[in-house]
Amino acid sequence: MQIDAHQHYWQPARGDYDWMPKDDPVLARAYGPADLAPHLAAHGIGGTVLVQAAATVDETEYMLGIADATDHVRAVVGWVDFERPEARATLRRLARHPKFRGVRPMIQDIPDDDWMLRDDVERGFRAVAELGLTFDALGFPRHLANFLTLFRRHPDLRVVVDHCMKPQIRDPDPAAFRAWADGIARIAGETGAFCKFSALVTEARPEWTVADLAPYAGHILAVFGPERVMWGSDWPVCRLRAEYGVWRAAAETLTAGLAPAARARVFGGTAAAFYRL
Repeated sequence: MQIDAHQHYWQPARGDYDWMPKDDPVLARAYGPADLAPHLAAHGIGGTVLVQAAATVDETEYMLGIADATDHVRAVVGWVDFERPEARATLRRLARHPKFRGVRPMIQDIPDDDWMLRDDVERGFRAVAELGLTFDALGFPRHLANFLTLFRRHPDLRVVVDHCMKPQIRDPDPAAFRAWADGIARIAGETGAFCKFSALVTEARPEWTVADLAPYAGHILAVFGPERVMWGSDWPVCRLRAEYGVWRAAAETLTAGLAPAARARVFGGTAAAFYRL
């Protein structure tokens, strides 16, 4: 089965999407399963991983309700407050749902870059690992060193790096590329983390080309290997730069040199194994 390893549904009227510009014509509208279903059918995608977009447990429960009613949602990645003592109990309760798989703290939006290394959130990461849940690592290149420290501190944590850690493709700089590439290579080589081949178009300039994305896609495939790389649409956020089919076609072009079995891993097998679908 082909899997979209990273997509979102949301309803801005719920009021907890604090990051969302209220007047954005692309983002500030409701998105649900009926909006995505035609794209999945067009590309033969049989399942998706629905990922949180609000820093509330309420939104996680909202997504689990969608998952109950939607066959193509095979897994949900939610959110809990790692700073609260009851984080473990909340995780244990959510994990009773058959489609709940893990969590994603919105680290890219936390002002303190060292938040993930603080003693008062340690229990959250420990609980995720001990309960056998997954951790989606959402950040920017400046977070790479801290993520490496975190992953080495918790070797049993089942980790996937979201969006290739968002390299700044729109403003290419050789030094920035080297810093990102070195940081990603260390995570790939020194930990068991996986990587989501997603959101590269969102980090590119509006007039992006496949050639702009190629060095970044090539690097993650080289250092992680297809068995630890999973494609995701990041829909509907990807619509800021490309519609679903355009990004999917670019990803297929960027992986055209892989053997069929390796491509099958990137477009489904890796996500199925990581999220235990």
